[in-house]
Amino acid sequence: MTRVHDMGGRFGDGPVTPEPENVKFHADWHPRALALTLACGSLGLWNIDVSRHAREGLAPKDYARFAYYEKWIAALADLLVETGALTADELAAGQAQADSPLAKKMLKAEAVAGVLARGGPADRPSNVAPRFAVGDRVRLRAHPENVTVPGGHTRLPAYAAGSQASIVRMHGSHVLPDSNAHHLGEAPEPLYAVALRAADIWAHPEHPDDEVILDVWDSYLEPA
Repeated sequence: MTRVHDMGGRFGDGPVTPEPENVKFHADWHPRALALTLACGSLGLWNIDVSRHAREGLAPKDYARFAYYEKWIAALADLLVETGALTADELAAGQAQADSPLAKKMLKAEAVAGVLARGGPADRPSNVAPRFAVGDRVRLRAHPENVTVPGGHTRLPAYAAGSQASIVRMHGSHVLPDSNAHHLGEAPEPLYAVALRAADIWAHPEHPDDEVILDVWDSYLEPA
């Protein structure tokens, strides 16, 4: 993750203000942004990890000033042009210059409920055997980086890097985002839930024995 995107545990970004649970959108265009992103995802031109990487790859000055769904729309626009679904001129004009060969892949209204119900499961068979079991002590990789693609996507947050943890659950094998986000294949690995003590990751925790639970891939870990 880029530093501007990897905000966990940082100070100076303002308070976190909880909202009522029934508040889903703050503007009329927000649900349209969500719908557009889901509909374009059905074109099959990218996967969820590519889309996450596109959001975190926005220019830092834009990422810092954009609201949540502005980030979604900005990343979507980049992906549509990058994959050739639209040209930059079409995007600027707000209309297509010719019929799109992707029209046959359009997500129809009557199919939306089924698509949402299926979701996007990421569990896959893997040739990588689990190296750890529930109860094992492990250490998360010291550097929160993609070891294959310099500056690439990873789901290891910086605040947890280098910390010791305990395996609390086995999730089976799942698609490795570090590979999938860069069109290098799904490369499924064992996925674990690990527990980290607050005292091991924060300088001045209010409750030192509280735990943070992270889902992490096998290649993020080493024996403690």
